[in-house]
Amino acid sequence: MTVEEKAKTQQRATYVTLIGIFTTLLSLFSLKKGRQWQLKPFDLVLLSLASYRAGHLIAFDKVTEPLRQPFTKVQQDPSGAGDTVVPKEDSGAKKALGELLACPTCVGTWVAAFLTYGLMLVPGPTRVLLAILSSTGVAEWLHSSNEALKWNGQLARNRAGSGS
Repeated sequence: MTVEEKAKTQQRATYVTLIGIFTTLLSLFSLKKGRQWQLKPFDLVLLSLASYRAGHLIAFDKVTEPLRQPFTKVQQDPSGAGDTVVPKEDSGAKKALGELLACPTCVGTWVAAFLTYGLMLVPGPTRVLLAILSSTGVAEWLHSSNEALKWNGQLARNRAGSGS
């Protein structure tokens, strides 16, 4: 077996392990007896916003870079619009974990699962975390929208020749 084949095998084994962990936890919490638990519509809204924000926080924000550093790197986005986080050019388990951590949707899925489990086990503290993450998720959307409107407005003024 070549080094490349061994690395691919390790990478696939990591994927299978992650899938196994995810589905095992899902099964354990889904089959838990003795307590009827239903997700309320407002909980779903909070979970959605919190998962969005946490996914971006983990995948892209500077503050979580030390957690991603063993598995990812920051490089110039191919579009030239800025920097992006990508998996390191390692192989095997490190590459698989880098792919997970560099994907806000992927890591957001894990966050959503753990927040849902948190609502089942410790609803009070989890709701506090949901409130924080979901409000910053909305704030992020508002900030991005505001920034896009400003940039588009400035671009339109520049094209029209008024420049300021």
